Parts: sequence; C-alpha cells; structure tokens
Amino acid sequence: MTRPPRLMLAPGLEIARVVTGLWQVADMERGGTLLDPVRAAADMAGYAAAGFDSFDMADHYGSAEVITGELLHSPGGQGVRAFTKWCPPPGPMTADVVRAGVQRSLERMRIHRIDLLQFHWWTFEHPGWLNAMLELAKLKDEGLIGAIGLTNFDTAHLRVLLAEGVPVASNQVCISLLDRRATEAMQALCLERGVRLLAYGTLGGGFLSERWLGAEAPAEVGDWSKMKYRRFIDAVGGWAALQGVLRAADAIAKKHGVSIANVATRWVLEQPAVAAVIVGARLGEREHRADNLRLFAFSLDDDDRARLQAAFDGTTRIPGDCGDEYRKPPFLTASGDLSHHLDALPPVWPAVPMPARPERLRVDSGSVWEPLAGYARAVRVGDRILVSGTTATHGSGRVVGGDDAGAQAVYILDKIAASLGALGGRLEDVVRTRVYLTHASDWRAVSEVHGRYFGDIRPANTLLQVGALIGEGYRVEIEAEAVVGPGPQAR
Repeated sequence: MTRPPRLMLAPGLEIARVVTGLWQVADMERGGTLLDPVRAAADMAGYAAAGFDSFDMADHYGSAEVITGELLHSPGGQGVRAFTKWCPPPGPMTADVVRAGVQRSLERMRIHRIDLLQFHWWTFEHPGWLNAMLELAKLKDEGLIGAIGLTNFDTAHLRVLLAEGVPVASNQVCISLLDRRATEAMQALCLERGVRLLAYGTLGGGFLSERWLGAEAPAEVGDWSKMKYRRFIDAVGGWAALQGVLRAADAIAKKHGVSIANVATRWVLEQPAVAAVIVGARLGEREHRADNLRLFAFSLDDDDRARLQAAFDGTTRIPGDCGDEYRKPPFLTASGDLSHHLDALPPVWPAVPMPARPERLRVDSGSVWEPLAGYARAVRVGDRILVSGTTATHGSGRVVGGDDAGAQAVYILDKIAASLGALGGRLEDVVRTRVYLTHASDWRAVSEVHGRYFGDIRPANTLLQVGALIGEGYRVEIEAEAVVGPGPQAR
C-alpha cells in the first residue's frame, strides 16, 4: 500500500485513517520563535502528497492554523482536510462569542468553511458548553462549519449532547495500549449513536517504541508530549508496567515484521468506533510516513490480542473517563496539576447575602422557577450548604436531556456542583442526596450517573418515585446537602 486508506467521517468529509497532528508546533515554538510558515507549509505538503492529507490542530497550537492557511493557499493544498479545535475559557457563550471564536480560525486559515470544528470545554459545571454547542450547530447550518466534533468529552456529556439532538460527528480522545478508557462506555455509546472516535496519544508520546524497550526510566524528559505521557506511565503502574506492555508489543511486532509503534497503533485502529489515529509531526525535523503505512499491511489475530490482554492485566486502569485528566486529579497533562487553573475560574453564579439575614448566602441559577416561587438554588448557613430540588432546566426554561433520565441527571449534578462551588463547597462535601423519579424504570440510569459523581464520596441517599414533577418533560429531580469544613476524626 502506497497511501493510507480513507474513511467517511461525516457526509462530505472523507479523511485519511492516519491524521497528522500539529500539536508539536506549539512545543517547537515555546521558546518564542515562530516557525517559518512557508517552509512549514511545504513540509505539510509533503505529507499531503503522500496521502496523509488530513491535519489536526487547535487555536492554541502555536501558529499551526496560520501554517495550515499557507498550505491551503498553495498548490500542495489541494484536497487537504483541516480540523481545528476551539478551546474557549468558560464564560457566557452567546451567539456573538461563538461566532467570533470560529471566525478567528477561519481568518487564520484564510478559508470560508472549517472541515471539522472540535470543541473543548474545561469544566462541565459551567453550562456555557451547551450554549456553545447549540450555536455551533447553527453555524454548521449556515455553512461556516462542515462537521462538528468534540475533544476530550466524557461519555456522560456526549450522551447529553446526543439527547439534545446536536449533530456530533466525532470525539477526539486519548486511546493507547496504556489508556483504554475510550474502549469501554465511550465506544459503546459511539457505536450505538454513530459517533466516531479520533484517537490521539496512540504512541504514548513516543514511549511505545523500541527505543524504550528494556531501557532505564529517564531521569527527566524534555518535550511536552513526553512530560504528559510520563505521567500516564506512572498512573498505569510505573516503568515496570510500561515494560510489560512493550515486551508484549515487541513479540507481536517481530511476528509480523513490523515495529512496536505499528502494533500499538494497529491495536487502536482496530477498535470498532475509531475512525482514525492522530500521529504527531515535528515539521521539518523528522517524519514517519513510510513506517505508518505499514499499519495497513497486517492485522492482529486472537493470539496477539490475548498477549496484549495479559500485559494489560499487569497495569492499573487510568482513572475516570475520557478527558477527566484535564478536569480532576490525577491531572495527566503536560503542565501537570491544573487545579490552580480550574480554581481560578470564576463561580458560575454569584453568591449574594440574604437581605434579611446577611450572614447567610444564597445562589440563584437563573431558572424561571426561582423568582416565581421565591426560593434560592442553594443557601449557605454556617458550614452547611443546602441545595434545592434541582431539575435539568437550562437558561430560561429549556429541559436538557429530552426523555433520557440519565442525561437529565448529568446536567442536574453539574448544576448542583456549580451551586456548591459558588458557596465555597464541592461535591466532596455532600453528605446527603435525595433523588425523585417520575418513572421507576429510570432508577438504574440515574443511579449509575449518581455513582459516577459520588462513588468515592458516598453520601447518604434516598431514591423515590413520585407521581409527577412540576413542569413538562422532567423525569428526575435531585436535592443535596453539604457540610463544608473538617468533620470528626475517624476512629
């Protein structure tokens, strides 16, 4: 095979199954000197000419969008597919804000339509992500975006978007021999709903290669990619766990006459929801196109998969779901601990003193019901925070999640977390929840969502079926109580 095979990711969007990632442009430019856009575009043209004509970037990958714009306006840019990401800071996502974010990428790439616009959101406690996605859907209808994708969304929030009817084509997530989270609930949902996965991190920052087989752990690593994936290695059990995976991959590689990198990437490509793998390029420094073509000259058999599974059994699962490494400990990112960044985000809603009792604080979420019925979303009295019964009401009255009670529960618990945060609390402070269902058959879907949020916190809980909830379309309502501050010492 002389060119990588192709796949239809979305109507009118055919892509190579090996996408060239440009995140390392930011690493190459971190000293302050930008790459020469003409020379870098010429390097990209070499990839395109070899059939690796699908490129992935983001608004914060240094000058990657500018370089891509140079390519698209050169003879070598014919047929190139350009994906970018919009990663705004949490805040109000008005129509103007969303349009401006998309327009910036359009201008940098000097195009009129983005083939695939992928959206990243830092904290789901801020409901602006839903407004942003609804506005992106309008821009798709307008023709400024060809297809809408996500990046680092977890299964629960992808389910919310699908319940809302947002046309999601793809979710870009980490998948590798070290990080197999996306092959679980995420893959099942994608196969059920027709969403494809774009996989990055397939080579673990280069650690999944012959270079590291039998090698000593490095005392330090230099580039951002290796900083990030060294943390993944530590999370799966350390250097010994990596060596177990490398030995298994090496045996398979020798059997098929390929490289360890080929085996690692082929395993990801064979996951049924995966449309393509994203392999990073250091433009002008080195390229691995010939080696990547060997991915399609072999396939893994049952013995290969059994050998890999035995190696997996010697590792620890990466915590959480897809994208959690950007939102909660352990922060497995190039920068490490992001808690300072997340803690610096302003509360979603302001906490204000109660006029009659200024020592008490309240939070209003903007629900139409709060002023109508005269109650607060949450109240803090001393070290206690009490959160009112909360439904999946968004903005002026939209019910999020449709008939999917699990999707409604996700939105509700994000809203409760935001209410607690505005009053100085966290989900970890919750000591009691009460869940009200209109349909007893929803108990499992809602309970599983509750478990994902509170599985390590374990508050007291009561689950009730009620005859009805006030308002059309509500299937679940949840209230919570929290105690902020130290509790009694464990005996």
